[in-house]
Formats: sequence, structure tokens, C-alpha cells
Amino acid sequence: MGANQEAAVLYEAWLNDPAIDDATKAELRAIEGDAKEIEDRFYRELQFGTGGLRGVMGAGTNRMNAYTVGKATQGLAAWLTSRETQASVVIAHDSRHQSPEFALEAALVLAANGIVVHLFKGLRPTPQLSYAVRALGANGGIVITASHNPPEYNGYKVYDGEGCQLVPDDAEQVIAYIGQVGGFDRVRRMAQAEAEAAGLLRWLDESADTQYIDTVVAHAANRELLAQGMGNEVRIIYTPLHGAGNRPVRAVLERAGFGQVSVVAAQEQPDGNFSTVDSPNPEERAAFTLALELARENGADLIIGTDPDCDRMGAVVRDQSGEYVALSGNQSGALMIHYLLGQLQDRGELPANGVVVKTIVTSEMGADIARSYGAEVVNTLTGFKYIGERMTGYAETGDKHFLFGYEESYGYLAGTYARDKDAVIASLLISEAAAYYKRQGKTLCDVLGELYDRFGTYQEQLESRTLKGVDGLQKIVAIMEDWRSNPPVEVEGAKVERMLDYARGLDGLPPENVLKFMLEDGSWFCLRPSGTEPKIKVYFAVCAASATDASATMNKLVSHVMARVDNQA
Repeated sequence: MGANQEAAVLYEAWLNDPAIDDATKAELRAIEGDAKEIEDRFYRELQFGTGGLRGVMGAGTNRMNAYTVGKATQGLAAWLTSRETQASVVIAHDSRHQSPEFALEAALVLAANGIVVHLFKGLRPTPQLSYAVRALGANGGIVITASHNPPEYNGYKVYDGEGCQLVPDDAEQVIAYIGQVGGFDRVRRMAQAEAEAAGLLRWLDESADTQYIDTVVAHAANRELLAQGMGNEVRIIYTPLHGAGNRPVRAVLERAGFGQVSVVAAQEQPDGNFSTVDSPNPEERAAFTLALELARENGADLIIGTDPDCDRMGAVVRDQSGEYVALSGNQSGALMIHYLLGQLQDRGELPANGVVVKTIVTSEMGADIARSYGAEVVNTLTGFKYIGERMTGYAETGDKHFLFGYEESYGYLAGTYARDKDAVIASLLISEAAAYYKRQGKTLCDVLGELYDRFGTYQEQLESRTLKGVDGLQKIVAIMEDWRSNPPVEVEGAKVERMLDYARGLDGLPPENVLKFMLEDGSWFCLRPSGTEPKIKVYFAVCAASATDASATMNKLVSHVMARVDNQA
């Protein structure tokens, strides 16, 4: 039976399932006869990727809805109860459509399985969930979010008792339990009033927010200078992009002494449509359009933006000419490493066993900077859960002191209070760095230039191709297999010294479908299917003596590689 036929069978099964409500069936009847749409909704079940469960909202097995959330949660409950006599879970959500409803649905399924749930009443940042799991001694956590995806998406991230997103071994166990659930009539669900009366549904109050904010503020790199008013010397524009960062980011910056913070009013309030941007993604300069207008009016030094669940932070900085320059995730990470480790060194607090953890697709510039301070650098697979996993290991053995973790996709963490990237602490650190260097008459662009002079001009670029549906998935598989079986010998005259096939589990890392090609001139590129979107991503990195040379090398590299990818896509 082909994918189209299997989808049609599942489609009819949903229409005839007494456990599915009339509104959902009406949505499905509206696509009757549309074989392509039916196939896309039912050709598979949503898969756990680097960000957990994520997909377009709507009816179907390949969609985010109350039924897929309920079934996933029933499987999660079975996994937790197999490990714990009395389990507890913390749940948070962002500003997306259906996020509060999905969060409550998950809570009531867990409660029906005898699991205590601590539920935030309103939207909260993903890193606060990670912190709360640890602070409350819970056995797991759930965040309802699709990060920076378009408005039609939502998602379901699962965390372990350390506040870390599930790594593959645990995720596979949960998936196996989900597969055992069977029909939706097997999903247990307790009424809200009953769950509250039984003490199985417990609402978190503002004390949880206060504890988190206190903890983040305590991780400022130079509290002494901030206490002396350093923060008031820099003008900041902040946009939460209609997401969960508004209150915590502003509260932390205010507590740390940043008295000149202006918020983009049109993007301040939660909005599941993200109506002022094409995409609520701080990786894209277009998301800063309104913030840039306000920055020019105010003569701001720094613009900060956070995504809907406030785990990614993007920054735009003013240079000496008054122009605003968007920093890449790699550049922001390098600047924060330089500032943080420099502050620790100046105070004599830089540990001998300090470690910076980054992903295999993240620039080597931050690694070079970290090593210059005597820190060890450790690489992980893509996904902050692998960084969190390393942190947990260091805490257990005590052999390494975690200093900073980051990935090129704008995710950063300093401190061990959480096990996920945190745009709140990143907002604080980049603001501190801007204020610190401004006292020296420098912009962050100036500091970046100094780092280039010292370590080489690093340049990175990301290309992606969206390939939707069954056909798209097959094309992505074919592209990866073609590059794996027919690797290039050279690229624009530069020999390919080696191909790193991470599907084989290189360097002690778990197997993952990633190919990285190392060139003799020090450049590299990496092919990786997205774990959360129907995309294939291609990462590029070069290092040269000058910006001109770096750009020329990059242009040739991207053009050559993407010509082959596009021919296959």
C-alpha cells in the first residue's frame, strides 16, 4: 500500500472514530477528495526532531492538534510512570494559537495518569521551564511552542528531570510508548476541576517568576560595574516579537541597572499571528524593521530581539558611523565568550577546568577565543539538548566547569541554572558587553574587528531549501545519500581533505544524518536535514586574512555547492 492509500485509510478512520469531536471531523470533510492534502495530513505521524514534536496545526496525524498532543502525552505518562513511583511535570507555553489549550490538554492527560502537574498560568519563556523543572525537583517538563516558525505551526518540547530536552535514547523510548497507545479512546483525561481538587494540577504563581529572574540577574558577568551605573550608559531597543520575552527580559535588564531600555510598542503584546512581521525570527534582519525605526529615532546603541518562546536572541548594533549592523549568531556568541571569559579572567575567577560547548555547525571563531583564555572547547551535534546533556555529565563527574554553551542559530546559555538556551541571559550579557566596551569608546563592531585581526576574518552562511510532503522527504533522503556516496573531490580548486559522516557516530557522538566536508584551505560546509521543518540545511564557514578574501571564498563555495543541491532538489 502506497503512502497515498495509507493516508486515505487513516483519513477515513479519523472520520469514523467516535473519540474524535465533530468540529475536527467537519474540518476533515472540507478536504474530501483532495488527495494531496489528505496525504500531507496523514502520510506519517509527527516525529521528534531537534526541537521535539512540531508541525502545522490542524486535523490529521501529521498535524498539531489536541489528539496528537493527547496521544503523545499518554505515551510520555507511560514512560514516566515506568521510571517513577510518583512523577511530577512542569508545563509552560508561548503566545501561539492553541498553546494554552494544548498545555492544559497535556496537563489533564498527565493528571489522569496520576502525575502531578505544575502549570504556568500564562505564557513563559522556554528556558524558565527548564529552570523550573530543576527548581521544583520535577521529573520532566513540557513546553508548547514552535519557536520561531510561522504562525500556522505549533509544537511540543519534552524535557527530562534535569531540565534538558530529551536526547535520542530517551526520545526513542517515549516514541515506543506513544506507539503502544493505540486509538485515541486509550488516552486518559481528567476534568480540570477534578485534577485541581485532587492536587494533581497545581498552578504556579509569581514566586516562580521572581526566582527565575533573581537567578538570571545573579549571572551577570560584572555586577560591580553594573552597580556603579554602567548599564545606564547604553541605550537599548528591545522587541519580544509578540512572544514570551517581554516581561522577563525587561525585568532582568531593569534589575541589572539598564535604565535606558525602550520597547517596540507594536510588538510588545502577545500575538499568535505575529502580525507585524513575516516571520518572528530574530535570525532575520527583517524582523527588526520596527525596532530599527525606533533605534534611529532614539540614537540607540543596541537592539535586542527574542523569538516567541524566548530561547533565541538576535542583536543589531550601531557602529562608529551610525549604521546598524545585524550580528550573526556566531558573531554574538564570539563577542559574549570574549566578554564573559575576559571578565572572569580579570577577577581571577576563570577556572582551570573551564569548558565552552558548541555544536558542529557553529563557527570556530568562538572556539579560538575560548582556547585563548585557556578554556577547553567541546563539540556536540546540532540541538541544544546535546549541550544540556554535556552539562549534566559535567555536574555528575565534577571534572569540568561549564562556562558557556551556544549554537549558530542564536541560542546561548551562561550558568548551570537551566539546561536549554536562554535569550534572557543572552540579552543581559550582550547588553553588558555593549555597555562595557562603550566605556572604552568602542562599539561591538569595533570589538569584533579586533577579534578578526587577532584570530582571522571568519564568515559563515546558511542556505536552506524547503521540500514539503512525501516527495520532499524523499528528495531530502536522496540528496543526503548522493553526497554520502559521491562526495566531491574538490570545490572551486580547494581539495576536500575529508568527509565527516556523523551517521556513523563520530567522536563519541550519537549517530545523526549529517555530512561535513573539510577543505584544505580551512573552509568547510555541512549538509543536514532539519529535524523540525521540511528543509535541508547547508552550513558554510570560511576564514581568511580579510573580509574581502573571506567573501570571495564564501561566494565561490556557496555557488558551487548549492548548484548541485538545487539540481537535485
